[in-house]
Amino acid sequence: MHVSRWEEVEGKPVTDPGAKGVSIRVLMGDNVGAPTFSMRHFELSPGGSTPYHTHPWEHEVFVLSGKGNLLRKGGETGIGPGSFVYVPPDEEHSFVNAGDAPFSFLCVIPAAKFCLR
Repeated sequence: MHVSRWEEVEGKPVTDPGAKGVSIRVLMGDNVGAPTFSMRHFELSPGGSTPYHTHPWEHEVFVLSGKGNLLRKGGETGIGPGSFVYVPPDEEHSFVNAGDAPFSFLCVIPAAKFCLR
């Protein structure tokens, strides 16, 4: 069993092409011996966004704070604290900070061994 606080995990900048003002903290995954899932904390600074991208695994998102937009094929949807999002495999998407404060969310994905196809 592992117990910690999110503030104790170092945030690292996301440097993927198209990422702007994004940091990630891997809360649980290989770092704690979790065999099936990885939980990450993302924070987007005002004006920040994740790349518009797709990948072959699903993920689940829960918004903690701030105001954002979920961009996807066919449009965008406003999201905020308490919103949750299921992104199916291979669906194009991006998260954008739509406010003037940090936009943060948890994102759960399958462990790396399940993300390889």
